[in-house]
Amino acid sequence: MNIAKHMEAVFIAALVFAGSAAFIANANANVPAKPAAPVATIQAAMPVVTVTAKRLTPEQKRASLIAERAAARSNA
Repeated sequence: MNIAKHMEAVFIAALVFAGSAAFIANANANVPAKPAAPVATIQAAMPVVTVTAKRLTPEQKRASLIAERAAARSNA
């Protein structure tokens, strides 16, 4: 049998074997353990951030980029 000719089939078979072995190993490991005592859950409010700033105009953005690049050059 010419293995180079059938390399794709060998690769697919190896993937199927590895995938099924991993699935079986993971299924046996995921047995949930019963907690010793009930765990209290805390429902915290989700923090919300609201940005109310206006967008920069193209001139302001260009000036900001120039200032940022100048600061980066002076720090380097």
